[in-house]
Amino acid sequence: MLTGPGHRRVWDEATKSRVVAESYAPGAVVLAVARRWQMAPQQLFTWRREAREVGAITRLPFVPVVCDPPAAEVAAAGAGLEVTLAGAVVRVSPGVDPALLTTVLRAVRASGS
Repeated sequence: MLTGPGHRRVWDEATKSRVVAESYAPGAVVLAVARRWQMAPQQLFTWRREAREVGAITRLPFVPVVCDPPAAEVAAAGAGLEVTLAGAVVRVSPGVDPALLTTVLRAVRASGS
């Protein structure tokens, strides 16, 4: 929202999160996202850096996970699941500590950006 000549635009946190999330989408180009939002790419790079530094990247909207239902014999055997993220495959065993899994997935996602 432009407030007039010589004034800075004020971005609310929800919009910032949306723009940053869009810039992290697969195949997204930061310059194209910045142009679409009519902002300087340097500003978007700053928001992305700040989000990584404070861990705000976790405040981004969640991406829905779509899984095929496991075959009965696989489910009965107690097999884990595989998560493909940022070009890496993470195999998750049943009973894994959720905090550890969160840390691992965040690290994998950060290494892919």
